[in-house]
Amino acid sequence: MDPAAHPETGSDDAARAAIRGRLRSGVLDVAPVLGFTLSLSLSHQVAVALTVALTVGVGGCVVRLVRREPVRRTLGVVGVVGAGGALAALTGQATSFFVPSLVMHCVMAVATPVMLLLGWPPMGLAVGLLTGERTRWRRCPVRRRGFVRGNLAIVAGSYALLAVQLPLFLSGQAVALGAVETLGPVVLALGTLLGWRSYRRVVGTHRCLDSHPNAQTSHPLERTPS
Repeated sequence: MDPAAHPETGSDDAARAAIRGRLRSGVLDVAPVLGFTLSLSLSHQVAVALTVALTVGVGGCVVRLVRREPVRRTLGVVGVVGAGGALAALTGQATSFFVPSLVMHCVMAVATPVMLLLGWPPMGLAVGLLTGERTRWRRCPVRRRGFVRGNLAIVAGSYALLAVQLPLFLSGQAVALGAVETLGPVVLALGTLLGWRSYRRVVGTHRCLDSHPNAQTSHPLERTPS
């Protein structure tokens, strides 16, 4: 099958590569949280844990600079760690360190269903950016429905994390909360993998000629013979 006529086939490798890359970058993303959690469990000192978390975060930036990888995400992580550290220092509560991360999770948990109802699944937007297709996938109802179903697996993982994290936060269990937070990238990667498989099952052999940049826009949606 010609991948130029079937953009979904060409997206498979990009999606798998994105999942592998997300797992690799996830290690650097959660390293400050892991450092905070381990040092807090050993020293029981918030100041020591914050120092370790910030040091590890800066170290992650250095690692990405050495590898000549984009550091924007790591800088964002350091910013979140800094904000959490400031809150923890002001309140004296170790659980306050996780407030910025929990707020972002809650915002995404609310915003994602709204985007799904509006026909703008974040999964489709991400795949469009990875493949250079942008938002042309929205022209095809089959692919749009596939992305919505696939995104349900991802958002289900987010809800599962929040269902565990919020009770731990409210009960003040900072070490347990940090342990769950370090599992976030793994849960997201597994949810993305399941979501992609769900998307592929919905799309099947469907061919959307007008969703590809080189296709003629006058062609109707076609389906390959079974």
